[in-house]
Amino acid sequence: MLPSGLHSMSHRWAVAVMVLVTLLWSMAGVVTRQVEQAQGLELTFWRSAFNALALLAFLSWRAGGLRPLLLSLIRGGGLLWASGACWAVMFTAFMAALTMTTVANVLLTMALAPLFTALLARLVLSQTLQRRTVVAIALAVLGMVWMQAPLIWPAEAEVGSAAGWAAQSQARDGHLLGILVSLAVPLGGALNWVIIRRGAVAPIRGEGQGATVDLMPAVFVGAVLSAAVTAAWALPAQATAQDLGWLALLGVFQLALPCLLAVMVAQRLSPTEVSLLSLLEVVFGVAWAWWGTDEAPSASVLAGGALVLGALVVNEAWPKAQG
Repeated sequence: MLPSGLHSMSHRWAVAVMVLVTLLWSMAGVVTRQVEQAQGLELTFWRSAFNALALLAFLSWRAGGLRPLLLSLIRGGGLLWASGACWAVMFTAFMAALTMTTVANVLLTMALAPLFTALLARLVLSQTLQRRTVVAIALAVLGMVWMQAPLIWPAEAEVGSAAGWAAQSQARDGHLLGILVSLAVPLGGALNWVIIRRGAVAPIRGEGQGATVDLMPAVFVGAVLSAAVTAAWALPAQATAQDLGWLALLGVFQLALPCLLAVMVAQRLSPTEVSLLSLLEVVFGVAWAWWGTDEAPSASVLAGGALVLGALVVNEAWPKAQG
Protein backbone atom coordinates (compact mmCIF):
# COMPACT_ATOMS: atom_id res chain seq x y z
CA MET A 1 0.00 0.00 0.00
CA LEU A 2 1.04 3.61 -0.54
CA PRO A 3 2.03 5.74 2.45
CA SER A 4 -0.95 7.27 4.21
CA GLY A 5 -1.68 10.83 3.18
CA LEU A 6 -0.09 10.48 -0.26
CA HIS A 7 -3.31 10.71 -2.22
CA SER A 8 -4.47 13.72 -0.16
CA MET A 9 -1.19 15.65 -0.65
CA SER A 10 -1.92 18.88 -2.50
CA HIS A 11 0.04 19.91 -5.56
CA ARG A 12 1.56 22.83 -3.64
CA TRP A 13 2.74 20.56 -0.82
CA ALA A 14 4.15 18.06 -3.31
CA VAL A 15 6.18 20.82 -4.98
CA ALA A 16 7.41 22.01 -1.57
CA VAL A 17 8.51 18.49 -0.62
CA MET A 18 10.35 18.10 -3.95
CA VAL A 19 12.20 21.36 -3.30
CA LEU A 20 13.28 19.93 0.08
CA VAL A 21 14.40 16.76 -1.70
CA THR A 22 16.65 18.73 -4.07
CA LEU A 23 18.05 20.71 -1.14
CA LEU A 24 19.10 17.47 0.58
CA TRP A 25 20.45 15.97 -2.66
CA SER A 26 22.51 19.11 -3.30
CA MET A 27 24.61 18.86 -0.13
CA ALA A 28 26.70 16.06 -1.66
CA GLY A 29 29.38 18.40 -2.97
CA VAL A 30 30.01 20.37 0.19
CA VAL A 31 29.98 17.25 2.40
CA THR A 32 32.25 15.31 0.03
CA ARG A 33 34.79 18.14 0.36
CA GLN A 34 35.21 17.08 4.00
CA VAL A 35 36.33 13.56 3.02
CA GLU A 36 40.08 13.14 3.42
CA GLN A 37 41.15 9.79 1.93
CA ALA A 38 38.32 8.00 0.11
CA GLN A 39 38.16 8.88 -3.57
CA GLY A 40 36.32 7.96 -6.77
CA LEU A 41 34.01 4.98 -6.71
CA GLU A 42 34.95 4.14 -3.12
CA LEU A 43 32.85 7.19 -2.23
CA THR A 44 29.97 5.71 -4.19
CA PHE A 45 30.30 2.34 -2.46
CA TRP A 46 30.25 3.69 1.08
CA ARG A 47 27.50 6.19 0.33
CA SER A 48 25.33 3.47 -1.25
CA ALA A 49 26.13 0.99 1.53
CA PHE A 50 25.09 3.41 4.27
CA ASN A 51 22.05 4.29 2.18
CA ALA A 52 21.08 0.61 2.01
CA LEU A 53 21.54 0.09 5.77
CA ALA A 54 19.40 3.12 6.61
CA LEU A 55 16.69 2.03 4.19
CA LEU A 56 16.75 -1.54 5.52
CA ALA A 57 16.19 -0.27 9.06
CA PHE A 58 13.44 2.18 8.12
CA LEU A 59 11.57 -0.02 5.63
CA SER A 60 11.69 -3.03 8.01
CA TRP A 61 10.21 -0.87 10.78
CA ARG A 62 7.60 0.53 8.40
CA ALA A 63 6.63 -2.93 7.14
CA GLY A 64 6.50 -4.44 10.63
CA GLY A 65 9.59 -6.60 10.26
CA LEU A 66 12.15 -7.95 7.83
CA ARG A 67 9.90 -10.73 6.51
CA PRO A 68 7.08 -8.36 5.44
CA LEU A 69 9.69 -6.20 3.72
CA LEU A 70 10.99 -9.18 1.76
CA LEU A 71 7.41 -10.03 0.80
CA SER A 72 6.88 -6.48 -0.45
CA LEU A 73 9.97 -6.85 -2.66
CA ILE A 74 8.45 -9.99 -4.18
CA ARG A 75 4.96 -8.56 -4.56
CA GLY A 76 6.27 -5.37 -6.15
CA GLY A 77 6.92 -7.25 -9.36
CA GLY A 78 8.55 -5.84 -12.45
CA LEU A 79 7.79 -2.18 -11.72
CA LEU A 80 9.58 -2.28 -8.38
CA TRP A 81 12.67 -4.02 -9.71
CA ALA A 82 12.81 -1.79 -12.79
CA SER A 83 12.66 1.27 -10.56
CA GLY A 84 15.37 -0.23 -8.35
CA ALA A 85 17.62 -0.70 -11.38
CA CYS A 86 17.05 2.95 -12.32
CA TRP A 87 18.01 4.10 -8.83
CA ALA A 88 21.17 1.98 -9.02
CA VAL A 89 22.11 3.59 -12.35
CA MET A 90 21.50 7.07 -10.97
CA PHE A 91 23.45 6.41 -7.75
CA THR A 92 26.43 4.97 -9.63
CA ALA A 93 26.68 6.69 -13.01
CA PHE A 94 26.94 10.21 -11.60
CA MET A 95 30.00 9.44 -9.49
CA ALA A 96 31.54 7.27 -12.21
CA ALA A 97 31.13 10.06 -14.78
CA LEU A 98 32.87 12.54 -12.48
CA THR A 99 35.98 10.33 -12.53
CA MET A 100 36.04 10.47 -16.35
CA THR A 101 35.04 14.01 -17.29
CA THR A 102 34.46 17.47 -15.86
CA VAL A 103 31.68 18.51 -13.52
CA ALA A 104 30.51 20.93 -16.24
CA ASN A 105 30.02 18.10 -18.74
CA VAL A 106 28.11 16.01 -16.21
CA LEU A 107 25.84 18.88 -15.16
CA LEU A 108 25.08 19.88 -18.74
CA THR A 109 24.22 16.28 -19.58
CA MET A 110 21.91 16.12 -16.56
CA ALA A 111 20.13 19.22 -17.89
CA LEU A 112 18.70 16.98 -20.61
CA ALA A 113 16.65 15.10 -18.00
CA PRO A 114 13.45 17.18 -18.36
CA LEU A 115 13.48 16.72 -22.13
CA PHE A 116 14.01 12.96 -21.88
CA THR A 117 11.32 12.73 -19.21
CA ALA A 118 8.79 14.74 -21.21
CA LEU A 119 9.30 12.60 -24.31
CA LEU A 120 9.13 9.34 -22.37
CA ALA A 121 6.01 10.45 -20.46
CA ARG A 122 4.43 11.32 -23.78
CA LEU A 123 5.21 7.87 -25.23
CA VAL A 124 4.44 5.73 -22.18
CA LEU A 125 1.81 7.69 -20.27
CA SER A 126 0.31 9.61 -23.23
CA GLN A 127 0.86 12.88 -21.36
CA THR A 128 0.54 16.03 -23.45
CA LEU A 129 3.65 18.20 -23.67
CA GLN A 130 2.22 21.59 -22.73
CA ARG A 131 3.51 24.95 -23.91
CA ARG A 132 4.51 26.06 -20.45
CA THR A 133 6.57 22.89 -20.05
CA VAL A 134 8.31 23.39 -23.40
CA VAL A 135 9.21 26.96 -22.40
CA ALA A 136 10.40 25.82 -18.98
CA ILE A 137 12.60 23.07 -20.44
CA ALA A 138 14.17 25.49 -22.93
CA LEU A 139 14.91 28.05 -20.20
CA ALA A 140 16.31 25.40 -17.88
CA VAL A 141 18.69 23.99 -20.50
CA LEU A 142 19.80 27.53 -21.44
CA GLY A 143 20.42 28.30 -17.77
CA MET A 144 22.55 25.19 -17.29
CA VAL A 145 24.63 26.05 -20.38
CA TRP A 146 25.08 29.61 -19.14
CA MET A 147 26.22 28.41 -15.71
CA GLN A 148 29.01 26.36 -17.28
CA ALA A 149 29.87 28.76 -20.12
CA PRO A 150 33.37 29.72 -18.85
CA LEU A 151 34.38 26.05 -18.74
CA ILE A 152 32.94 25.27 -22.17
CA TRP A 153 34.08 28.42 -23.98
CA PRO A 154 37.07 29.81 -22.06
CA ALA A 155 38.24 33.34 -22.84
CA GLU A 156 41.12 33.60 -25.25
CA ALA A 157 43.30 35.10 -22.52
CA GLU A 158 42.77 31.96 -20.45
CA VAL A 159 43.84 29.72 -23.29
CA GLY A 160 46.74 31.83 -24.48
CA SER A 161 47.10 30.83 -28.13
CA ALA A 162 45.77 28.81 -31.03
CA ALA A 163 47.77 25.87 -29.67
CA GLY A 164 45.98 26.34 -26.38
CA TRP A 165 42.63 26.19 -28.15
CA ALA A 166 43.72 22.99 -29.90
CA ALA A 167 44.78 21.43 -26.60
CA GLN A 168 41.49 22.48 -25.03
CA SER A 169 39.56 20.93 -27.92
CA GLN A 170 41.55 17.70 -27.73
CA ALA A 171 40.93 17.47 -23.98
CA ARG A 172 37.19 17.89 -24.51
CA ASP A 173 37.21 15.15 -27.13
CA GLY A 174 38.87 12.84 -24.64
CA HIS A 175 35.89 13.20 -22.29
CA LEU A 176 33.50 11.46 -24.67
CA LEU A 177 33.30 8.29 -22.57
CA GLY A 178 32.53 10.28 -19.44
CA ILE A 179 29.75 12.14 -21.23
CA LEU A 180 28.27 8.86 -22.46
CA VAL A 181 28.34 7.48 -18.92
CA SER A 182 26.76 10.65 -17.55
CA LEU A 183 23.92 10.26 -20.07
CA ALA A 184 22.80 7.29 -17.98
CA VAL A 185 21.83 9.70 -15.19
CA PRO A 186 19.11 11.70 -17.03
CA LEU A 187 17.98 8.63 -18.95
CA GLY A 188 17.72 6.54 -15.77
CA GLY A 189 15.98 9.40 -13.98
CA ALA A 190 13.47 9.91 -16.81
CA LEU A 191 12.60 6.23 -16.89
CA ASN A 192 12.36 6.09 -13.10
CA TRP A 193 9.94 9.03 -12.78
CA VAL A 194 7.71 7.47 -15.44
CA ILE A 195 7.83 4.06 -13.70
CA ILE A 196 6.97 5.61 -10.33
CA ARG A 197 4.09 7.57 -11.84
CA ARG A 198 2.86 4.38 -13.52
CA GLY A 199 3.14 2.55 -10.19
CA ALA A 200 0.82 5.09 -8.56
CA VAL A 201 -2.08 3.72 -10.63
CA ALA A 202 -0.94 0.11 -11.12
CA PRO A 203 -3.15 -2.25 -9.07
CA ILE A 204 -1.61 -5.16 -7.21
CA ARG A 205 -2.97 -8.42 -8.55
CA GLY A 206 -5.13 -10.20 -6.00
CA GLU A 207 -5.39 -7.18 -3.68
CA GLY A 208 -8.44 -5.10 -2.90
CA GLN A 209 -9.57 -2.05 -4.82
CA GLY A 210 -7.19 0.91 -4.44
CA ALA A 211 -4.15 -1.20 -3.51
CA THR A 212 -1.26 -0.02 -5.67
CA VAL A 213 2.42 -0.87 -5.98
CA ASP A 214 4.61 0.43 -3.14
CA LEU A 215 7.82 1.59 -4.82
CA MET A 216 9.65 2.83 -1.73
CA PRO A 217 11.54 -0.50 -1.40
CA ALA A 218 12.88 0.12 -4.91
CA VAL A 219 15.24 2.71 -3.44
CA PHE A 220 16.67 -0.03 -1.19
CA VAL A 221 17.09 -2.32 -4.21
CA GLY A 222 18.95 0.45 -6.03
CA ALA A 223 21.24 1.11 -3.08
CA VAL A 224 22.14 -2.58 -2.74
CA LEU A 225 22.83 -2.92 -6.47
CA SER A 226 24.96 0.23 -6.51
CA ALA A 227 27.01 -0.93 -3.51
CA ALA A 228 27.48 -4.37 -5.08
CA VAL A 229 28.66 -2.95 -8.41
CA THR A 230 31.19 -0.57 -6.81
CA ALA A 231 32.41 -2.90 -4.01
CA ALA A 232 35.56 -3.84 -5.92
CA TRP A 233 36.70 -0.19 -5.91
CA ALA A 234 36.30 0.05 -2.12
CA LEU A 235 39.10 -2.48 -1.52
CA PRO A 236 41.57 -1.92 -0.07
CA ALA A 237 39.57 0.69 1.82
CA GLN A 238 41.19 4.10 2.04
CA ALA A 239 38.43 5.80 4.04
CA THR A 240 39.28 7.03 7.53
CA ALA A 241 36.86 6.90 10.45
CA GLN A 242 36.07 10.56 9.84
CA ASP A 243 35.47 9.83 6.15
CA LEU A 244 33.02 7.07 7.07
CA GLY A 245 31.16 9.49 9.33
CA TRP A 246 30.71 11.98 6.49
CA LEU A 247 29.75 9.24 4.03
CA ALA A 248 27.21 7.84 6.51
CA LEU A 249 25.72 11.34 6.69
CA LEU A 250 25.45 11.33 2.90
CA GLY A 251 23.98 7.84 2.79
CA VAL A 252 21.22 8.65 5.28
CA PHE A 253 20.35 12.32 4.72
CA GLN A 254 21.56 12.96 1.16
CA LEU A 255 20.25 9.71 -0.35
CA ALA A 256 17.94 7.59 1.81
CA LEU A 257 15.62 10.27 3.19
CA PRO A 258 15.25 12.45 0.06
CA CYS A 259 14.89 9.46 -2.27
CA LEU A 260 12.02 8.07 -0.19
CA LEU A 261 10.37 11.50 -0.27
CA ALA A 262 10.98 11.69 -4.02
CA VAL A 263 9.10 8.42 -4.53
CA MET A 264 6.11 9.87 -2.68
CA VAL A 265 6.20 13.11 -4.65
CA ALA A 266 6.72 11.42 -8.02
CA GLN A 267 3.45 9.56 -7.56
CA ARG A 268 1.65 12.91 -7.14
CA LEU A 269 3.39 15.18 -9.68
CA SER A 270 3.93 14.56 -13.39
CA PRO A 271 7.30 12.99 -14.34
CA THR A 272 8.30 16.10 -16.31
CA GLU A 273 7.52 18.39 -13.37
CA VAL A 274 9.59 16.22 -11.03
CA SER A 275 12.48 16.25 -13.51
CA LEU A 276 12.37 20.04 -13.87
CA LEU A 277 12.28 20.57 -10.12
CA SER A 278 15.25 18.22 -9.79
CA LEU A 279 17.41 20.82 -11.54
CA LEU A 280 17.23 22.84 -8.33
CA GLU A 281 19.86 20.41 -7.03
CA VAL A 282 22.47 22.25 -9.10
CA VAL A 283 21.37 25.70 -7.93
CA PHE A 284 21.30 24.62 -4.29
CA GLY A 285 24.65 22.88 -4.74
CA VAL A 286 26.22 26.21 -5.74
CA ALA A 287 24.65 27.86 -2.69
CA TRP A 288 25.98 25.11 -0.38
CA ALA A 289 29.50 25.60 -1.78
CA TRP A 290 29.21 29.37 -1.33
CA TRP A 291 28.07 29.01 2.27
CA GLY A 292 30.13 25.99 3.30
CA THR A 293 33.44 26.54 1.53
CA ASP A 294 33.40 30.26 0.66
CA GLU A 295 33.42 29.46 -3.07
CA ALA A 296 31.75 32.57 -4.44
CA PRO A 297 29.84 31.80 -7.67
CA SER A 298 30.77 33.64 -10.85
CA ALA A 299 28.44 36.01 -12.69
CA SER A 300 27.68 33.29 -15.25
CA VAL A 301 26.69 30.84 -12.49
CA LEU A 302 24.39 33.40 -10.88
CA ALA A 303 22.80 34.31 -14.23
CA GLY A 304 22.39 30.68 -15.24
CA GLY A 305 20.95 29.78 -11.86
CA ALA A 306 18.46 32.63 -12.17
CA LEU A 307 17.34 31.21 -15.53
CA VAL A 308 16.84 27.75 -14.03
CA LEU A 309 14.79 29.24 -11.20
CA GLY A 310 12.85 31.30 -13.75
CA ALA A 311 12.09 28.14 -15.71
CA LEU A 312 10.60 26.51 -12.63
CA VAL A 313 8.55 29.61 -11.83
CA VAL A 314 7.24 29.64 -15.41
CA ASN A 315 6.21 26.00 -15.17
CA GLU A 316 4.48 26.40 -11.80
CA ALA A 317 2.92 29.87 -12.25
CA TRP A 318 1.80 29.71 -15.90
CA PRO A 319 -1.99 29.39 -15.85
CA LYS A 320 -2.86 25.74 -16.42
CA ALA A 321 -5.63 26.77 -18.79
CA GLN A 322 -3.03 28.17 -21.18
CA GLY A 323 -1.29 24.81 -21.26
